[in-house]
Amino acid sequence: MASNQKIVISLGGSLIVPDVVDVNFVSCLKVFLESKIKEGKEFILVAGGGRTARRYQSAGKEIANLSSDELDWVGIYSLRLNAEFIRIIFGSLAHPEVVTDPKDISKTTKPLVVGGAQAPGHSTDYVAVLFAKEVGAKQVINLSNIDFVYDKDPKNNPDAKKIEKISWSDFRKIIPEKWEPGLNAPFDPIAAKLAQELGLEVALMNGKPIDNLKNYIEGTPFKGTVIKG
Repeated sequence: MASNQKIVISLGGSLIVPDVVDVNFVSCLKVFLESKIKEGKEFILVAGGGRTARRYQSAGKEIANLSSDELDWVGIYSLRLNAEFIRIIFGSLAHPEVVTDPKDISKTTKPLVVGGAQAPGHSTDYVAVLFAKEVGAKQVINLSNIDFVYDKDPKNNPDAKKIEKISWSDFRKIIPEKWEPGLNAPFDPIAAKLAQELGLEVALMNGKPIDNLKNYIEGTPFKGTVIKG
């Protein structure tokens, strides 16, 4: 990872608020990123909505016949709450607003920028890829609560095999073809298509322990799945 590149992280809501805010994880993330910022690194964090978003979306569907766009707006405002929370805890190191348009990244001067979705159809993963495109980053780190990508859903298939390296074309065969609000996939289909077109490397890993992220950033062995090529 080039030292002068901004590091783009798609930060899953499942890590920020698995049920209640995970104070320990967020504290560890803060300490680690602050240490890397002192070394001269810069970060773009795109926060996800996670279970909070899915709970609101599920409730909305029970109460009313909501359109896909309406469900997406519920998700967008859920993740903006997470994004504002992450931005605020980094204090003066962070750009003073959540950036929802990747083109606005050129106006930021702080070493940490928190991004959020701008419009329906834009998942956290997709927004992270758009930011990577805008700043010329070659990698996106996807932090969630899963250790690896598997060849099938391990929750329903005990024989599911973990994948440590996979090409974009093979990865896209094992995920849904379409994006839907609240989709729970390792990396969203629209983001995967764009990442493949841009030639990005995406590393999917569990955000816990934080040393896993540290190892990837520092170029040492880590636990996770790399998608590229």
